[in-house]
Amino acid sequence: MSDKSALENMVDAAGAKVNEAADRAREAGHNVAHAVTGDASHKAEALEDRAKAELHNRESHAEYNEGKREAQDGDGH
Repeated sequence: MSDKSALENMVDAAGAKVNEAADRAREAGHNVAHAVTGDASHKAEALEDRAKAELHNRESHAEYNEGKREAQDGDGH
């Protein structure tokens, strides 16, 4: 992680959660499209969006934990 303040880390964590939610919404849309059309490309796009959501989830947790540590020790690391 970089030398960010606790607030900057928390803002980044929130941004990653927003991105995760958007990815999960797109995943759901592709799953519906796959169910309706049977087109395998929608299923592939849903799997891709799920992977992106998981990545954003891990990013959010890492940023949150770093922000929490920064809030506790305040040394900028």
